[in-house]
Amino acid sequence: MTKSINAWRFGLAAVAALVVGVQAASTASPPTNPAQHVDDFQLPDQNYLARKLSRMQDAKAVVLISYAAGDAQIRADAPAYRALKATYGTQGVEFLMLDSRLGETRAKVRPDAAANGLDIPILFDYQQLVGEQLNVTRAAEVIVIDPRTWSIAYRGPVDGADKAIAGLAGGQKIAFMSAPAKGGVIAFPERAKAATFDKITYVQHVAPIIEKKCASCHQPGAIGPMPLNSYEQVKGFSPMIREVIRTNRMPPYLADQTVGHFMDDDRLTPDQIKTMVHWVEGGAQRGKGPDPLKKVKFGAPDWPLGKPDVIVQIPDAKIPASGVMEYQRPVVPSVISEGRWMKATTFRVTDRQVVHHILTGVVAGDYKDGDTASEGQWGASLGGYGPGRGSNLSPKDTGAWVPPSGGIAFQNHYTPYGRETVEKTQMGIYFYPKGQEPKYVLRTFLIADFTIAIPPGEEYHPEVASVTFPKDAVLYGITPHAHKRGGSANVSIRYPDGREEMLIALPRYDFLWQYEYFLAKPTKIPAGSKIIARWTYDNSKRNPDNPDYKKLVNWGEQTTEEMLATYLHYRWVDETVAKQTPEYEKMLQGNLMLGVMDDNLDGKLEVSELRGQLGDTLKKYIALVDTNKDGAIEQTEMDAAMKLMPKGRRGGGGPPPPQKTTEATPTTAAPAGS
Repeated sequence: MTKSINAWRFGLAAVAALVVGVQAASTASPPTNPAQHVDDFQLPDQNYLARKLSRMQDAKAVVLISYAAGDAQIRADAPAYRALKATYGTQGVEFLMLDSRLGETRAKVRPDAAANGLDIPILFDYQQLVGEQLNVTRAAEVIVIDPRTWSIAYRGPVDGADKAIAGLAGGQKIAFMSAPAKGGVIAFPERAKAATFDKITYVQHVAPIIEKKCASCHQPGAIGPMPLNSYEQVKGFSPMIREVIRTNRMPPYLADQTVGHFMDDDRLTPDQIKTMVHWVEGGAQRGKGPDPLKKVKFGAPDWPLGKPDVIVQIPDAKIPASGVMEYQRPVVPSVISEGRWMKATTFRVTDRQVVHHILTGVVAGDYKDGDTASEGQWGASLGGYGPGRGSNLSPKDTGAWVPPSGGIAFQNHYTPYGRETVEKTQMGIYFYPKGQEPKYVLRTFLIADFTIAIPPGEEYHPEVASVTFPKDAVLYGITPHAHKRGGSANVSIRYPDGREEMLIALPRYDFLWQYEYFLAKPTKIPAGSKIIARWTYDNSKRNPDNPDYKKLVNWGEQTTEEMLATYLHYRWVDETVAKQTPEYEKMLQGNLMLGVMDDNLDGKLEVSELRGQLGDTLKKYIALVDTNKDGAIEQTEMDAAMKLMPKGRRGGGGPPPPQKTTEATPTTAAPAGS
C-alpha cells in the first residue's frame, strides 16, 4: 500500500558498500587498451537474470561472444559454439553472449537463439557501454577472458578460440592473440564521439544529474557515506561512479528498463548513464563557470513529507551486539480520539544498520503499553519500513482506516551487527483532511510461499507462487521481498484467456534495497486472472552475502533463512469506502494455498508438487478429497481439504490465516513476516 519516494532514505549499510572499493573485475580508471582488458559489468540476460562478471572470478575462463539476432555468421558458427560449451562447460569455463545492438528485443532474440540451438545466456547491453569498452565492431566475435587478471587472451572468429580456451582451462597463461571477426557490423553511434568525451563537463552536464539523482543521499546529514556536492568530491569518486553504474549498483533501482513504467522512478535515464560514464572516460573535466552544486543548500529533513499529523513512538528496542533476535510484536495503544483515513506514513529510524524491517497493522480491542499482538489479529496495513523503502503514500483516492480504539501493532525485525544499540524508531502518520476522505479502500495481499526449498550450491534456483483473483480488481503496486539468497524476481498477470503480461522484472534482487514499485498506470485485474511471482535464488559460493552455501534452505523469518514474499497493493473494482466487501479478501486468501504449491501453474496440484510440511499433510488426504479421481487436487477439492486439516497456526507450513474483520476496519491479508 506504499510507494517509494526519494532515494535519500535508503539504509546506510547498503550505501556504504560503495566505499569498499572497486570490484575484482574493475579498474581505478578506464583502461589504456580496452581491446585487451575487460572492466566489470552486470547485465540482464534473455530470461531477466543478471550476470555479473566479477562473480565469475572462480571460472577457468569466461567466453564472451558478440551476438546479433538473425546474423548469418552467428547461425553458421552456432554448431561450433555448442561444441565448445559441451567440451569446456564442465571444466569451469563460463559461456556468455553479448548483445549490444540497439533496438534488440527479447521477443526477437529468444526464438533466434532457439532456432540456432544456443542455450547460452545472452546479455542485453542496453547502453552499449560494455561493447564500447571492449571495442566490439561485429557479431560472432569470440572474446576469451582470463578471470585471474581480467585480461583478454583471444578475440576473433570461433575457429581460433579453442587453443586459448583449452590453455586457460588447463591453468596456463595465454599470450594475447587476435584475428578479425567475420559477423555483421554492429553500429555504435557513441563510439564516433569518443574523441569529444572530454567536452562533457561537470558544470554543464554532470552536476545537474548529481543534483537530481544522487545528492539527496550523498549530502551532509543524509545516509550516503560520502557527500557529492562539489566538483572536487565528484571527481575524486569518479572511477567508482563509473564502476557502480556499469554494474548497476547505483542508483539502486532494480527494475529492468524494458518492463513496465513506475512512479517515482529513481533510475538514471539511458542518456544520463552514457553521459556519466563518458564523462569519466573523457577525463572528468570540470568546465568553466561556478560550481552548480556549491550553490545548492543541502539538508536532509527529519520528516520528508512535512510534520506528521501524529507521531507514534514505537517502544524502544535494546539490540545486543550479537546473536539472533526474535521478531518483536509490540502494540501502541490508540493514538487518535476519532477514526481517520490514512493518506501516508513514514518512519524515522535512528540506526538503519540494525533494522531489517518494520511492518504495521491496526488492531481492535483494549490495549495498554507493553501489550503485544500477532499478525492474525491485524486489520488494515499502515505501511512499513525496510532498506530502500521511502515514505508510504496511498495512491490517488485510496486510503486505510485508522480506528479510534484498539491500537497500532508492529512486527519489528532487528539484526545485531556487532555493536550493542538501542533503536528508537518513530512512525509519522498523515491523514486525509476531514471532508476530503478517499473513495476507495486500499488493500495489501501477500503471496507467500512457505514450501520453498533451495538446494545447496545452486546459483539460479527457481521458485514460483501465484494467486487467482476471484473478483475484478485494480493493481497499484508490487513489493518483492526475499533475504540474502534472493537472486531475481518478476511478476506477471495471466488473464483468463491464457495471455500473460509481465508487470515487473528485477534481474537482480538486492536484500539491501527493497523498493516498492507503484505502476505509473494502475492495471486492471479481471476476475479469474492469476498474479504470478517467479523468483530465483542464489545459494552458491559466488553469492558474497550467502550465510551458508552448503545448506538446504527453507522458508524462515531470519535472514539466514529465506522467503518468497510478494506484496500486492490493490483495490476491488466494486468496493468503495461506503460499500466495503471484506468477503472478497477471504475468497482471495482461499485461493492462495493452491497457488503457492502449483508450480506448473495448471490450476491443480499433482502429488509431485506437494512439498514441505503442508505438502506432507495434504498427501494424507489426497485420496479422500480427490473426488473426481484424476490424481490431483483442484481448487474446490482444496477447499474441502482445508476443512479436514488440523486447526491452528501452521508453523511455517502454509500461508497465514485469513484476517479478522473488525469494526469499520478495512482488512488485508495478514502479513506473515518479511
